[in-house]
Amino acid sequence: MKLEPSEYTARTIETAAVGWRDEGLVIVFTNGCFDLIHSGHTSYLRQSRELGDLLVVGINTDESVTSLKGPGRPILNLAERIELLLALRWVDAVVPFSEPTPIGLIKAVNPHILVKGGDWPVEEIVGGEFVQANGGRVLSLPFVPGISTSGLIRRISGSSS
Repeated sequence: MKLEPSEYTARTIETAAVGWRDEGLVIVFTNGCFDLIHSGHTSYLRQSRELGDLLVVGINTDESVTSLKGPGRPILNLAERIELLLALRWVDAVVPFSEPTPIGLIKAVNPHILVKGGDWPVEEIVGGEFVQANGGRVLSLPFVPGISTSGLIRRISGSSS
């Protein structure tokens, strides 16, 4: 089953997730900044979606990205990043969040599977304990070496540092 990709709010995602669970769909959740979508992102999102029936992506707001990544980030604003994620066939829902972590979204979605990239050890994935306590799984997917937004920005700018 493929949903019409959609942007949700922290308030509306909980209702949607309850409906999906009632339909017997396996919900996968991940989160990130997703600034300058690249092949590492697409590989990771594809693998995430293959684990279940639908993929919910929590996305950091612009202010949140700046606090995490520093001045000059994000390169693309929140609306642009959401549009790009929703254009990917593996992404079913996108939910912006401004809190320091996505734990509130994770609790609202109550996913069957919580996923992060391989640079995150399973025991450090925010929300992992909650998901496992509710019978779900927490996975750290393989990281695509040599591909990152920071590296892409350096390539574009011609900087070697």
